[in-house]
Formats: sequence, C-alpha cells, structure tokens
Amino acid sequence: LRKQLNEGREQPLSLNAFILKLVAAALERHPALNVSWAGDAIQFLPNADIGLAVALAGGLITPVVRACEAKGLESIDQELGGLIAKARSGALVPEEYTGASFTISNLGAFGVEEFTAIINPPGSAILALGAVAPEPVVRDGAVVPRRILHATLSADHRVIDGAEAAAFLAELKALFEEPARALL
Repeated sequence: LRKQLNEGREQPLSLNAFILKLVAAALERHPALNVSWAGDAIQFLPNADIGLAVALAGGLITPVVRACEAKGLESIDQELGGLIAKARSGALVPEEYTGASFTISNLGAFGVEEFTAIINPPGSAILALGAVAPEPVVRDGAVVPRRILHATLSADHRVIDGAEAAAFLAELKALFEEPARALL
C-alpha cells in the first residue's frame, strides 16, 4: 500500500507515518491500551497521542503526534517530519515531547531485528519494531520468502492485562498485513 500511495509523489510518505496511523487504529479498537497509571487509578485517554523515539547524540527523545486517530497519513507524515527536524536541531518544546499515551521505538534502520523497549511514562505501553527482513514462511504448503517485521510490546501490567495486550498485537498484525482494514 505504501509503495502504491508513494507512486508519483514528490515527497514519499514515510514508513513511520503508516506505523503511527495503524497503531492509532489498533488503539481505537483496543482502548484498554491507551491508558496511563495515575498513581492509584487507571486513566483512560481520549486520543492516540503517539510518541516516536528519535535517536540524538545525547540520547533519545520522543516527539509526540497528537490525536493520530483523527489524522490522515499526509498530516501525520508532515507533522512527524517537522517534529523530528525540530528534535534534531534541539528546538522541541516540552509540549512536543511529553504526554504520549503510547510510544513506538523503531530500530529497523539500524538493522536491529528484535529488541525490548522500556515504557515511556505516562504511557503504559511501548512497541519495539525491528528491521523488515525476508524470511522463509509456509504459505499454502510451499515455502516462500516473505518480508517479516518483528514487534515486541512492553506493557505496564498494573493497567494493561496481558490478554488485552495480546489482542492488541493480533489486531496490529492484521492491520500491518492488510492496512486497508484500518478504514473499516
């Protein structure tokens, strides 16, 4: 889908924009993961405010795209690109990198295939994404190469039940495999 949508575009849509949009769709379907721990209670959050970990010379920072569920791919991509540029120039203000309800750490560009990310409060979950790499899989009785993305979810079990986290990951897998399902 990304390849199709980027045909003829002067500025291609980033993979991270697709990831944020699909994660937001999965969070809408599994609101139990769009929560934070408020000290003695679970706080359900109204929007998918998604942070993306960005590596800087001095460490990581997580610019946040607010209300991803209500935005289109182009909007997410433009906002994310602007935030990443500001992060790299040291110009982000706290409102632009705090308060994510969910965080994504994508180390695929570094060739890392799998890893476990540490939760970035106040969010209660973080998705660790590795490099997309061809792997042999069995489809219809034949071994064929497929591009595989390994994902690991870290969740705060004070507020997120393991079964709900697994259901979220199953939904996200289905959306990654068939992104048009996010339109349903």
